[in-house]
Amino acid sequence: MYFCSHLKHKAIYVDVRNSTSVEFLIKCIELEYSNMTISIVVNSAGILHEITPVVNLADETFNDVISTNLKGTFLVTKEAVKHMLARNVTGAAIVNIASILGKGGFPGLSAYTASKGGVVAFTKAVAVELATRGIRVNAILPGLTNTPMIRKYGNDTIRERLAKMIPLQRIAEPLEISETIVFMCSVKASYMTGSTVDVAGGSML
Repeated sequence: MYFCSHLKHKAIYVDVRNSTSVEFLIKCIELEYSNMTISIVVNSAGILHEITPVVNLADETFNDVISTNLKGTFLVTKEAVKHMLARNVTGAAIVNIASILGKGGFPGLSAYTASKGGVVAFTKAVAVELATRGIRVNAILPGLTNTPMIRKYGNDTIRERLAKMIPLQRIAEPLEISETIVFMCSVKASYMTGSTVDVAGGSML
């Protein structure tokens, strides 16, 4: 982002399903940026599963999706908030990437829908808990977006059919999602907490 281009960036591998890995991530950040504090967290790790009737959905698939999408959001939030509270960080923002499917169902995506619905509920609970500490927690609910994850599970024909189900008649581009996240993390959204923001082209209104 242009507003932090002067900072040194670092990519760190983390398995958000594993508490030890997440703890290591926060320790690495604290060591690498010892003169700074964590003030923005975007929980973006997520996986999708193939459209599968619930009677055929494997336990392993369900567990993997919940562990990554919901438990991962919990673990990263937990460790980041520990850091913030220990350093009396105020004005911080956490944005959880849920999904428009967190508002309702879609045939064959029961595990994914459950995980994102859980993220929405988790966001609201933690927002209330942390409001008095000056930490805002919100969720963004993107619709179908042109990402590698979506391309992995469908060809152009399938995506075109899905696009026709969206009131704006197209899928989102990643920048349309990220610009909203930037706003939610900024001081311009300083009175927003516990909110869910739909960026889904009019889906599920």
